[in-house]
Amino acid sequence: MPHINLPEDYPGVRSLFMYSPATAAPLNNLVQVLLHDKHTSTLTPGERELIAAYTSGLNECKYCANTHGAIAKHHLGGNENVVKDILAKNVDVADVSDKMKALLRIAAKVQQSGKAVSETEIENAKNAGATDKEIHDTVLIAAVFCMFNRYVDGLATWAPNDAAVYDAIGKQRATEGYLTKPFTVKQPA
Repeated sequence: MPHINLPEDYPGVRSLFMYSPATAAPLNNLVQVLLHDKHTSTLTPGERELIAAYTSGLNECKYCANTHGAIAKHHLGGNENVVKDILAKNVDVADVSDKMKALLRIAAKVQQSGKAVSETEIENAKNAGATDKEIHDTVLIAAVFCMFNRYVDGLATWAPNDAAVYDAIGKQRATEGYLTKPFTVKQPA
């Protein structure tokens, strides 16, 4: 049960955006640029969504981990196994590049504390081919998703249990981005 009176037909952050449109606009614009726009990063939208999903999984934010995992899956041509490995925190065995594994390790450090990121993680990412911009984007995505995860869970928004709901949200967001009409779903009684 949410801590405040939120619209019932919108799970997770979408209920918060419906509740507070004034804050929704800049947050949606931020996530559009960070995760969806193709010209803002040399990381693909799928890679950026994996970072968001992984960070959310580390924060145990069910709604964000499942939503961004589903979006990543759709960006990655339906590759559900990569998403499953990332959400199971099996970065070392995930079928992603060494560069992506190094960037995910940076995201994990950011999730712990910004000060947990050391020269070792940065050097490992650079040695795996990551650019300064990709390192920057990884840190920013992980930091922003720590905030989103705390926003979603701090107000006890509801998260669907049905994987098909996340898949539908994932397909919509991967196709349309974050600035379109939110996905609605009836909250179980």
